[in-house]
Amino acid sequence: MFKKDFTAGSKTKVKSSAQRAIRAKVIETYPRLEPHIDEILPKKEQLDLVKLPDRVALYSLGNEPLFWQHMDDPIVPHLKIIHRYPWAFSRLRIDRGAIRFVLSGATLMVPGLTSPGGRLPGCAEKDGEYGGYGNGGEDIEEGEVVVVEAEGKENACMVGVLKMGTKEMKEKKKGPGIENGHFVGDGLWKLDLN
Repeated sequence: MFKKDFTAGSKTKVKSSAQRAIRAKVIETYPRLEPHIDEILPKKEQLDLVKLPDRVALYSLGNEPLFWQHMDDPIVPHLKIIHRYPWAFSRLRIDRGAIRFVLSGATLMVPGLTSPGGRLPGCAEKDGEYGGYGNGGEDIEEGEVVVVEAEGKENACMVGVLKMGTKEMKEKKKGPGIENGHFVGDGLWKLDLN
């Protein structure tokens, strides 16, 4: 979705009632962010809506991108928010072989998550401890927003909406996992809001 560099479209101020609705939607979608919501979306600050190509709305505070939403899809955090609050999101892990494909904008395929270096919720960790990786051991449903971490790397490299639930991924072990995500180095990552 954001593979190519682009320039931001019109920037408008969000009404306070819409701002409250966005804040409530963020808390509903990401309940673990609730203790930090005043740091992310302060009540007294002015939230801006920036129009991006392909009918994407970017919510920003000043020049800092916070969340984006494609039409009626779920509201998705920008990677800079994810890097600040990594524990607040459901997450998966890809193996080393999938990193270069993800960072070039390719669809994240299920084999990159189910191979030995990948991790899905409920997978056993290497030290033998039963998983809970990423979502407290609970399977993640299709259509939910997930953060993708890379094997051996500290920060998340991608965020997107699942095309297949993690339970189905474990059974099928093939097919697309996440399409049209936001990844490190893409157009949204490089976007200058000045």
